[in-house]
Amino acid sequence: MSLLPSSSFKVTNQSLQKTFLLGDNYVLSLTPIADFYAASASSPSNQIHLFDKTTLQSTGVLKGHAHATTHLCTIRCLGASTREMLLSSGKDGCVMAWDERTGSASIKMEASGRLRPLLCCDASDDGLLVAAGTDLQKEDAFIMYWDPRNPVARLRSHGSTHSDDITAVHFLKNEDTSSSSKVLLSTSSDGLVSTSNALEADEDEAVLHVGNWGCSISQGGWISNARGTRIWTASDMETFSCWSNELDQLLAIDIRSPSRHDHGYTWVTDYLIKGHSTRKAENGLGLFVGSNEGDVALITTNDLSDAMAPWTIHSVWAGGHSGIIRSLYWDEEHDVLVSGGEDSKIVTWRIQDLDFSDLLTPDQSDNPMESEASHLKREWDVTMDDNQASPGSKRVRR
Repeated sequence: MSLLPSSSFKVTNQSLQKTFLLGDNYVLSLTPIADFYAASASSPSNQIHLFDKTTLQSTGVLKGHAHATTHLCTIRCLGASTREMLLSSGKDGCVMAWDERTGSASIKMEASGRLRPLLCCDASDDGLLVAAGTDLQKEDAFIMYWDPRNPVARLRSHGSTHSDDITAVHFLKNEDTSSSSKVLLSTSSDGLVSTSNALEADEDEAVLHVGNWGCSISQGGWISNARGTRIWTASDMETFSCWSNELDQLLAIDIRSPSRHDHGYTWVTDYLIKGHSTRKAENGLGLFVGSNEGDVALITTNDLSDAMAPWTIHSVWAGGHSGIIRSLYWDEEHDVLVSGGEDSKIVTWRIQDLDFSDLLTPDQSDNPMESEASHLKREWDVTMDDNQASPGSKRVRR
């Protein structure tokens, strides 16, 4: 499958700033809060670290969860508070809202009774509803709901939407109607992607639409732009799919298929890092993909309903990491990309002057691309640092 360079394509191997987590912990999540970037660390640390956006100097540490911080995101308000907060879930069965000013959890929500490890969480746009997904316990996996104004008592739980680990939950946000903020997207290892009315107590009535991909889904999210609302999902096998808002499948491809081999340079995708909904892209979605050597590329397609449509590569950020990249945040306000990896590094990059509209034709793309590096995929026969991964390294799932 063809991968064409955009007219503004270039390879960047000069980062803005670098830092790292102590203790050889993976960087699992990255998200902004106030003047900081927050990064969650893998076990055994499980802490949430705060770094200055400009310098990446460490400014504080939040305790995190007793057992594995599994998800970290920024929410614009919660309960009676109208300020941005960090929201996290953990395998200790808790959802916590953090106040970075005090370094402590301001709200703690947990399921009563037996411990149910949580894998993901989100809050509605108005901050009045929190949802979290559990892993599979015996034969049950639940979507749990709380009103953060009364965090002690769980509102409800839905146990028949999915039959395996619930890997992602996302409320529909930034829509015109207030009811849209209570539509919840969920994905699962059972192969199902679902949308639910989070206000409906009766689970039989709550599920709005269901799509069956037939493979374990590791992540997903909403796509919102002028063309309407759609959904993207990714599997554990590095396949990518797009769905209508009623969960009709529009596209399913192996994300490793779009590649480029000519003029002595190569870009080959080894895995999908994450999707990013952006109004800058014509179809509303940019995909950040990675190589096992630790490089990142941004790719898009103008037709998310055509499996044969060409893909476009807009930029490559190379040399910042020595292994698998586990987390990314595109700070569109400041034109910065933040990456975090299994090498414990956090790196900031300049991301600007991306042209999503002016794409080169296959003939035009035969010309050498503007680059700060001679290859789009680093070769393993060049000299490497001692701490770089071996060529046989594989992506390790959480």
